[in-house]
Amino acid sequence: QVQLVESGGGLVQPGGSLRLSCAVSGTIFSLNVYSWYRQAPGKERELVASITPTAMTNYADSVKGRFAISRDNAKDTIYLQMNSLKPEDSAVYYCNARFRASVTWGQGTQVTVSS
Repeated sequence: QVQLVESGGGLVQPGGSLRLSCAVSGTIFSLNVYSWYRQAPGKERELVASITPTAMTNYADSVKGRFAISRDNAKDTIYLQMNSLKPEDSAVYYCNARFRASVTWGQGTQVTVSS
């Protein structure tokens, strides 16, 4: 059974940085496409960034140039480095793993950007 455990969320001031981690277990790590999604109160869940098994990345326009997704195949962990954070980045961030028709979600981690 695939399990994803996010960590690294918290409260940060505008312009600050955070790094989210997603520890992956129960699957062959290298085969999955991994993504970070976020959901703010009253809004739909949206794709933030994704990374393929060959490390190709894709970003939402709203985070390009500020966020970076990466994968560590030795540690079975996905990261989301978030820089120049804005209040509108506040949301619950979810890690997602996809392999063929199988999709797994983590429990989410709260990110709050506020002064």
